[in-house]
Amino acid sequence: MSNSSDSSQVPFAPHPVTAAEVIPGDLIALTPADAERACWYVVTHTLPETPETIRVTLRPPLGGTDHDEVLGRDRRVISGCRRLDAGTVPLLVSDDLASVEFREGDRVSSLRVVDPGADEVSYVRRWGVWHRDLDGGTGDDVLTDAEVRGWGGAETSGAGSGSGGEFVVRHHARPERVVAAVGGPRRVVVTGLGAVTPLGVGVDELWRGLLDGRHGIRELDGEEFAELPVRVAGTVPVDPMELLPRQAARRMNRAAQFAVLAAREAWGDAGFVAGGTRESGLDPERVGVSLGAILGDASVLVGGDRKLRDKGPRGVSPLTTPMTVPSQAASQVSLDLHITGEARTVTAACASGTEAIGAAIDRIRYGRVDIALAGGAEAVVTPAIMASFAAMRALSTRGLADGSSPSRPFAKDRDGFVNGEGAGVLVLEAEEHARARGARIYCEAAGWGLSADAHHMAAPDPSGAGVALAVRRAVRDAGGYVADVVHVNAHATATVEGDLAEAGALRAVFGRRNVPVTALKGNLGHLQGAAGGVEAVATVLTLHHGVVPPTVGAGSELDDAIGLDVVMGVARELPGGGLGGGRAGVRAGVPGVGDLALSNSFGFGGHNAVLALRRVG
Repeated sequence: MSNSSDSSQVPFAPHPVTAAEVIPGDLIALTPADAERACWYVVTHTLPETPETIRVTLRPPLGGTDHDEVLGRDRRVISGCRRLDAGTVPLLVSDDLASVEFREGDRVSSLRVVDPGADEVSYVRRWGVWHRDLDGGTGDDVLTDAEVRGWGGAETSGAGSGSGGEFVVRHHARPERVVAAVGGPRRVVVTGLGAVTPLGVGVDELWRGLLDGRHGIRELDGEEFAELPVRVAGTVPVDPMELLPRQAARRMNRAAQFAVLAAREAWGDAGFVAGGTRESGLDPERVGVSLGAILGDASVLVGGDRKLRDKGPRGVSPLTTPMTVPSQAASQVSLDLHITGEARTVTAACASGTEAIGAAIDRIRYGRVDIALAGGAEAVVTPAIMASFAAMRALSTRGLADGSSPSRPFAKDRDGFVNGEGAGVLVLEAEEHARARGARIYCEAAGWGLSADAHHMAAPDPSGAGVALAVRRAVRDAGGYVADVVHVNAHATATVEGDLAEAGALRAVFGRRNVPVTALKGNLGHLQGAAGGVEAVATVLTLHHGVVPPTVGAGSELDDAIGLDVVMGVARELPGGGLGGGRAGVRAGVPGVGDLALSNSFGFGGHNAVLALRRVG
């Protein structure tokens, strides 16, 4: 619907005239009150009715149906001092919404056709309700089916109704779905999970610890940590060398050991045979590895330097260099499972793990590989790294004496992050490949988004603009809208500036919508390059089980400036339920329930990465 008469360009100077002075093409309001509320009509025809009266045919200036008014010749009306070509004003009739079967993706538009300056209002149906702006965050511009059907009825029902032809309401059926061309992007799903974290070895230990509200932050009692101002960290409670063949473990740094253990668990969880690609009947060239790491294991290089000083060049192991490079975790996973398609390493500060998962999604989407193990691994709880973070005043100075976690995301009394270590790995797979082998599907790895703050080498941009951009890009890459997001697993390191920047970005994107947010660094500490992998595992489980773990460390004293719906105290049911774990599953027809969960990761230097996961029915 449009104003084809282009009356907006004509001067507007309302003044009273008599009905006898009115001629076709005049824009009039029947009363001063009508003029005040912008209720105008175009005169399309005049005809003497009696010697004292005149019949005037009126049509709304933006289009609609005609109606007649019999006016006394001396009757005062308000002229808008505009002349319109009545022939260009279209005859329009509202659609009968009572007989329409609404579907997802339908659009209903309403135009107050009596107001020459009116703009069309449109709502789109998604998740059983009607949204004025699918990417807006007000939460107010949402209507029910009954309210939309009422647009054709009550005169004062707001955006799109009215008797007397004041509004024209049209129903626009959703466009027919276009079938993707052969060779187009493929859908990517998650079929396996693996984790090694401060809560223990294995995904079950991670998930139980998150739901129970436990943390795995411990005192560092080694002699090398004795002089440090901060001596707590999120450390893995099991020596990974005890869980791997001794000869193989000796050729891996600690981060690679974590990665191999997590990859083996994810591989088996996806239904593949222990041993690797050949044992599972897979083409090793169609499988890839994509892991994030900042340093991998800094202790190897430090140890090599110490041996050089103490024993000279002959004391340095020839394995020092290959065990120092950040890519060792990816290469060891490829060796362990005989994966030859590719073994990539992404280094993007604390966003490394999430960015590595995103890169793997694209490699599968566009046919480079069919399966990928993706995530992150890190082991940087070393004296030098701890001392550096402490010198930056980035670490929490709280100890463990009171039994609570010193890492307190979003809390009023947060004072810094807690360094940590571990690994989290997902098995990503092309959907058709997974379904062909009858695999259990956790969710869809639907999209991802990147941005850069370009603000400071360490501090986040306080405006949160870069974070908001990455969030919006992830949602768009997933083919969705902001209205689809039902959960956010926040990066939330428990630093004052970082938490505020992320919270501000989420408020900018979601507005007044109460999207449940949780943060895991109170449970785990900050796992650095592995954080994105582990937090992605947790986000997958949140979608799968329909449960949002609580945020540990925040207690009941959230920072008032955060302004988010942070899940605290006990776990909360995810809006719409989940797909596994004995829960009822996604409830079809629940109004307003979406399908996307986001996992956020942000790193030093302004690296922003967001993963979008979609639950599947």
